[in-house]
Amino acid sequence: MIKNKLIVFFLITFLLIIASCSSAPKNPEDIDVLRSQAEFWLKSANSNAGQGKFKEALIQLDDAKRNAVLTDDSSLIIRTCLSRGNVLFSLGRSDEAFAEWNRAIAEADRYGDAELKSVSRVYFSRGELLSGRLQANPQSQMRIEELAKIVLKKLEDESSNIKSNRLYIAFSWQVRGLAHRALGEYSEAEDAFKRSLDIHIKDKNMEDASYDWYVIASIRSLWAGKTAQDVLNALEASLAIDRRIENSWGIAASYRAMGDVYQKAGKRSEALAAYSRAKEIYAMLGNTDELAEIEKRIGN
Repeated sequence: MIKNKLIVFFLITFLLIIASCSSAPKNPEDIDVLRSQAEFWLKSANSNAGQGKFKEALIQLDDAKRNAVLTDDSSLIIRTCLSRGNVLFSLGRSDEAFAEWNRAIAEADRYGDAELKSVSRVYFSRGELLSGRLQANPQSQMRIEELAKIVLKKLEDESSNIKSNRLYIAFSWQVRGLAHRALGEYSEAEDAFKRSLDIHIKDKNMEDASYDWYVIASIRSLWAGKTAQDVLNALEASLAIDRRIENSWGIAASYRAMGDVYQKAGKRSEALAAYSRAKEIYAMLGNTDELAEIEKRIGN
């Protein structure tokens, strides 16, 4: 139902985190042309990825990474590698994505930034969780529950270094929530995402807050103690935020998820209304892949 949307949604959300920490120099005598261009491309790539335009985003991130390397700016190199990993993963190019995340870890180690290194490691582990495999041994068969336990252990090991940047702290709570969800520990999963939500609301990071509510909806959809209305309430909260910030892709995703909830509850007319709303938005965005998925649901 909602689960298939979460991987892409989560990857897009973290683009906001890594694009928000500018490495622009503070000295007025410094030259800041290439770095400023890279920061612009990072922001623009985030916007394109937010609309599902991953190919366009990847082109911009290629340019951003080139400028980061040309200026020998480690912070930019790390953030562009993490961003490129996001987009490559969304495009199904997981091996390339893990290579980018590994580069981010190595650069953070060289740069001597313990927090960025830990965040990069957590991000790598989150990729393993979403892909369902340990990158060190991709051929091994492992139950998702076992993998989730490994991710939680890695979070414990890295959490002491992730303490100064509130966006990174929130990100760690999100990954922890995903691991608990995979373990079927739904109360702990929702609590983790509500901790992330609290940070995002206080810091006015509204697109991240919308994502938090979206995942909370997915958790409730799996939780035996929750009703369809509990799921819809979380989606309504996500939708309300996306309307405020004009996040069209997020609005469409929420309507599509609502359609799935109504469909599962046997409310066909409400499901069709939600699907039709999502279809209209995806059409305006020119997102043919999502349009095809909506058509399948409407046709069934």
